[in-house]
Amino acid sequence: MPNKAPTIVRDIMSRDCYRVTGKTSVSTLAEGLAIHRLPGVPVVDERDHLIGFISERDVLGKVLESSYLNEEPPLVRELMRNEVLSVPPNKSITDLAQEMLGAKPKVYPVVEQSRLVGIVTRRDVLSAVLRMRHN
Repeated sequence: MPNKAPTIVRDIMSRDCYRVTGKTSVSTLAEGLAIHRLPGVPVVDERDHLIGFISERDVLGKVLESSYLNEEPPLVRELMRNEVLSVPPNKSITDLAQEMLGAKPKVYPVVEQSRLVGIVTRRDVLSAVLRMRHN
């Protein structure tokens, strides 16, 4: 049987995704973003409930400012966005692709029953759409 093309977010999401808490230092976050090659990550509480999102853009200015002033950068909770666009794991990949055409995030947290279960990136969606097209 041929490889079935993915159709929903659950088929393409990264389950073991990098995430931070509000208590994470911005320095640690910046290192994690570089290691995992992500433009941003979900912020979760101690029960893995999604509470925010933080991106490179959110921290760049503060990291620059703290280095000029020779101060410790702030914690993630001070800079994160509380309003987060997330998707359920059963969302259609083509629907998500349509949403991503605008100036939307490059990374979406995947949430089920208020808990973070993964992330999906624009690159994941693009690859999936190409696979659908070839199957």
